[in-house]
Amino acid sequence: MSYSPEKPNPNPPLKRPPSWPDLWLKNTKALKHVVFTMQLQSLNKPDKTLIFDRPQSDRTLLLSDEILLHILSKVPKSQQNPNSLVCKRWLNLQGRLVRSLKVLDWEFLESGRLVSRFPNLTHVDLVHGCLVSPRNSGILLNHHRIVSIHIDSAFEAKGFIPKKYWLSNEVIDKGLKALASGCPNLRKLAMIAASEMGLLNVAEECSTLQELELHRCSDNTLRAIAACENLQVLKLIGNVDGLYSSLVSDIGLTILAQGCKRLVKLELSGCEGSFDGIKAIGQCCQMLEELTLCDHRMDGGWLSALSYCENLKTLRIRSCKVIDQSPGPDEYLGSCPALEKLHLQKCQLRDKRNVRALFMVCEAVREIVIQDCWGLDNDMFIMASTCRRVKSLSLEVCSLLTTGGLESLIFSWKEFQRLRVVSCNNIKDSEVSPALSTLFTVLKELKWRPDTKSLLSSTLVGTDMGKKGGKFFKRSRDLLSR
Repeated sequence: MSYSPEKPNPNPPLKRPPSWPDLWLKNTKALKHVVFTMQLQSLNKPDKTLIFDRPQSDRTLLLSDEILLHILSKVPKSQQNPNSLVCKRWLNLQGRLVRSLKVLDWEFLESGRLVSRFPNLTHVDLVHGCLVSPRNSGILLNHHRIVSIHIDSAFEAKGFIPKKYWLSNEVIDKGLKALASGCPNLRKLAMIAASEMGLLNVAEECSTLQELELHRCSDNTLRAIAACENLQVLKLIGNVDGLYSSLVSDIGLTILAQGCKRLVKLELSGCEGSFDGIKAIGQCCQMLEELTLCDHRMDGGWLSALSYCENLKTLRIRSCKVIDQSPGPDEYLGSCPALEKLHLQKCQLRDKRNVRALFMVCEAVREIVIQDCWGLDNDMFIMASTCRRVKSLSLEVCSLLTTGGLESLIFSWKEFQRLRVVSCNNIKDSEVSPALSTLFTVLKELKWRPDTKSLLSSTLVGTDMGKKGGKFFKRSRDLLSR
């Protein structure tokens, strides 16, 4: 059968499928599509080595450290730790953003890794790092607001933590020296059992140090603290029942007062002293505005030294068994002319002479807060009438006070504006007189929860109580909106 060119061939020859070289040379568009698809799939894989092992794929390399730091600083704190795992550069940059740190491993500080990892620290807490705890112990010795430590089963409760749980002074000094040399911009430091030499290194290297919290301190330690000329906030913890014992007396308080003349806030916890120590602080630290005494061991007569604190605005007394054993004659007590706030928390107010002397010294106060204080009955409470300028009163867990005692006192205050009564079971809704309910209507702020079962009783319905206060708050919001 002859073949004619006009007719199609019924049995055409089979075409060879295109090879990879043909596609490589002729169909480059398809090749690009395949390569792009492979790259896209690699981006979706959890294996990050495909991305970050190649510098050309890291677009952040085009950004300077300053720009990338600014971007990372805007990231929420919950994502900061994952960001530090991206690469070594991000790890280092994230470390430069950390400002506050609590150290649990002292070797991390002593080896210099802390300073190299976090060079811009301003707030450091070394309290837990100064203690050596058994790693596999399930027994936890805890003291609220101070410290918690794991102990072994051989621990004998003799009132103090054994020496084997404390780091030696040489080790602490070495760590403080590394911290001071690596973090010259340190502003706040908290530590325990520091020696004089270690704190001197901090005082010399960290001239910007403003806040210091020192546990288990003594008079000798305060010599070094006095070298911190720019110190403004200081918390000293001397003796803590059940944990440790150390001595802070008038000698240390005098040294402190002569060295730290820029103090604004001072807290003395478990410290001894007397009239002389508080007087030295009042005379030398003329910028002192806030003084807190917690579980103090002061000798009798210290209360009258508060009159030397001419610019004191806030006085806090917490967990004190006795305010002042022997306050002395009234003519020697004096007063704090600038005092605005008096806070009493978990104190024993059983001695009328002590309570009376305290209110006489605080006669200029504008705000009184009494929380969970034992022995405060109506006879004690009425002594606060000496403070004639009180505008705000807060009572919480004062079980001996009655409605009559409260009423007799607040009617003696002509400038009274704010009242808060919480969990005072002997103050009854049913005993509120019409005169007291009328006073409630003109208060700017009122929180009345004498017990947990009821608010104001139905006998006060119809007295328009709280309406004037509501108008006051509405007026305040209008002023703020303008």
